[in-house]
Amino acid sequence: MIPEITVEELSKKIKSHDRFVLLDVRELTELKYAKITDARLEVAPMSRLGREGIDMLSESAKSQTAAIYVLCHHGVRSAQVTGWLASQGWANVFSVRGGIDEYARKIDRSVGMY
Repeated sequence: MIPEITVEELSKKIKSHDRFVLLDVRELTELKYAKITDARLEVAPMSRLGREGIDMLSESAKSQTAAIYVLCHHGVRSAQVTGWLASQGWANVFSVRGGIDEYARKIDRSVGMY
């Protein structure tokens, strides 16, 4: 079972300025259509992550101590990356259920939809 966080829970964490890594695994071309601007995003497209591995992640993400919330368009790619990171030893990693699409629909329409 893939650990998940809801968009409502993510929104609360963003507003409370909790320390975490928001890892966006969408392709770079997707970022122009929708982006959460209230949080510091770390962008690691799934296609590159598959080729380059964890070396492309920031030191915060590689530390395996910070909470990592993995975001994509609808939650499919984020679940795959979350499962992969968990299999590599990350214990505090969660897929954002419904992705940025659900975040835009339920939390902040200014994020954009596509």
